[in-house]
Amino acid sequence: MKKVIVLLGPTGAGKTGASILLAKALDTEIISSDSMQIYRYMDIGTAKPSLEERQIVQHHMIDIADPWELFSTGEYIKHVKPVIENIHNMNKTPIIVGGTGLYLKAMTRGIFEGPSADWGLREDLKAKETENPGYLFDYLRNVDPVSAEKIMPNDHRRLIRALEVYLKSCQPISEFHHKFTVPFSFEFLKIGLTRNRAELYRLIDERVDGMMKMGLLDEVKRLTLMISEYCKGDISRLPALQAIGYKELVSHLNDEASLDESVMLIKKRTRNYAKRQFTWFKKEEGIRWVDITGIHDSQGILDKLIMQEKPF
Repeated sequence: MKKVIVLLGPTGAGKTGASILLAKALDTEIISSDSMQIYRYMDIGTAKPSLEERQIVQHHMIDIADPWELFSTGEYIKHVKPVIENIHNMNKTPIIVGGTGLYLKAMTRGIFEGPSADWGLREDLKAKETENPGYLFDYLRNVDPVSAEKIMPNDHRRLIRALEVYLKSCQPISEFHHKFTVPFSFEFLKIGLTRNRAELYRLIDERVDGMMKMGLLDEVKRLTLMISEYCKGDISRLPALQAIGYKELVSHLNDEASLDESVMLIKKRTRNYAKRQFTWFKKEEGIRWVDITGIHDSQGILDKLIMQEKPF
């Protein structure tokens, strides 16, 4: 099978700079697997590679959707497969870079394309859980006991999605997984960058401060105005505005929190997201981890990566 290199790791670890140097060394192209970098006009808060960096190495799966659009994992898979094949047709090995675990799972283990999100239904289910704690888990256990065995009773997000699929399709989500899971037929070489947690969290805090200096607040102002022109009603449910950094600053713009409070919350939620990424990647088989603690320049990271990963 043709090979695909996957450079993954938690947010803020140093993937972007190292991936560009690696792509240059291998004379290949990069595919983003970041669920928010797909959106146009969201540059600072998603830490997109700069235009200069994208001129050095060709990047794909960036700026392919407008922020008022819904873009599912299934849509990502439909778009990314021909990109991978085109790079292979140039006799190059693509490098997939990002930290969205669901995208990686979809490519390596497959997914199903279930019913689209129904935000009204989700709100109704949330309200019923608030009124009667345990409602979601009990309901799922009755209609889809197979899925209930795999979801924790307090994992409301996954419980709601499982019930949403059942209520909209009249089929349990476990049946969708059984019937429609098809992974890509490529050989994935998965390399993970990791750091000491204290160092990673410090770098995350510094990056958030850097984003604010670069003008993240102004970017959020422009984004919300733009979305409001295209969307009627409540825009807060749009996935683009659920992104860390955007959601918190929207709250500030709505006078729900001070700027300092919002920035502190961005840092906290980004650190928590990094924790969840570590947990997710632990479930992914075959990742070869490279500890880059103490290394802060992209060339140093690449040197450590090449030294440990002899196949390069």
